[in-house]
Amino acid sequence: MTTDANAPWLIVGLGNPGPEYAMNRHNVGFMVADLLAERVGGKFKRAGKAQAQVIEGRIGPPGPGNRRVILAKPMSYMNLSGGPVTALRDFYKVPTANIVAVHDELDIDYGVLRLKLGGGDNGHNGLKSMTKAMGAEYHRVRFGIGRPPGRMQVADFVLKDFASAERKELDYFVDRAADAVECLVIEGLERAQGTYNS
Repeated sequence: MTTDANAPWLIVGLGNPGPEYAMNRHNVGFMVADLLAERVGGKFKRAGKAQAQVIEGRIGPPGPGNRRVILAKPMSYMNLSGGPVTALRDFYKVPTANIVAVHDELDIDYGVLRLKLGGGDNGHNGLKSMTKAMGAEYHRVRFGIGRPPGRMQVADFVLKDFASAERKELDYFVDRAADAVECLVIEGLERAQGTYNS
C-alpha cells in the first residue's frame, strides 16, 4: 500500500490517563509515546477539540528522509480511543495507513515486539474502538506483556503495574519499541518487521 510521501504520520500511544495508571502494563503505549516525545523535543499539549494530547514534530535524519509526525495520547480512556484518533486523523489529514497504534499485547512474551498492518483486535479494547471508528487498515506496534499468571483475570493483569523483575528491562524494551516506530515511519513496514519482529 503506497501513501503520499508528504502525508503526515499519526503515532498513537494507547493507554489510560491519570497517574494511577501511569505504570500499568496497559499503558506501555503511553510510555513509548513519551519517549518519542523526548526524542522529538516537544511537550504534549491538549489538542483543540480532540480528547487527546499531541506533539507535532519530525523524525528521521535532517533533509528529505525525515517525516512529519503527530504523536498522540488519547485522554478518553482505552475503550474509547477511536473517537480522539479519528478526530486527529481528520484534523491533520492523515491517511489511515499512516496511523500507528502502539499497544500492549497479551499473546506475546514480555518485551517481544511484533509490527503489522491491519488485522483483528485480539480482545484489545483500544484497538476495538479504533477499528470500529475507522476500519482496521492502520499499523500496529504490538508490545508483548505476556499472559496473566495462574487464575488472575486479564483485566486485573493489564491494569497492574509491571512487576519489579520486568521493570529492570522495561526502559530497554520501551526504547526498542520507539526505535521500531521510527524505523516503520522512515523505512517502511517490511524493513521494520525484518529488524524488530523478534
